[in-house]
Parts: sequence; C-alpha cells; structure tokens
Amino acid sequence: MPTYEYLCPNGHAFELFQRMSDEPGGTCPECGADGKRTISGGAGFLFKGDGFYITDSRSDDYKKKASADAASASDSGSSKSSDSSSSES
Repeated sequence: MPTYEYLCPNGHAFELFQRMSDEPGGTCPECGADGKRTISGGAGFLFKGDGFYITDSRSDDYKKKASADAASASDSGSSKSSDSSSSES
C-alpha cells in the first residue's frame, strides 16, 4: 500500500497509508480539516534500455571512476584500430 501526501487548508502537511483503491481524502491529525492529496515526487525509478542513463543517481565518486574507465577503454581501443590500419598498409 502506498503512502500519500496531503495538505490541509490550514497549511498542515501529513501522510496517509492508503490502498490504491481507496477514495482520495483524509482528515488532518492536527486540526481535523479535510486534506487535499498532493502530487509527490515519489520514489526514484530506473529506466533501462538505449537512450536512458542509469548512472544519473550514482555518487560523484562512482561517476569519476566510470568516466576514467571509459576514457582508458577508448584510448586502448583507438590504439588497437591504428595498429590494425598500419599493419594493413
């Protein structure tokens, strides 16, 4: 069951643990007014497939190591292609 965020007319914010099939609405625990469901950011999710970057939420340390690995891989890849083209001549 998901947790929904609500905001009452008096400015109090609260959360309710409700079923997805339940009608939206809740009573503010502080003042008793009817709250209105707000749209929350929700949990992070991961896109997979071409065109999506799965490292967007990684730590800065991980990103630095990944870019260093990619740079060293491209350097070794370019030296191999230049070796093969020089041996063909």
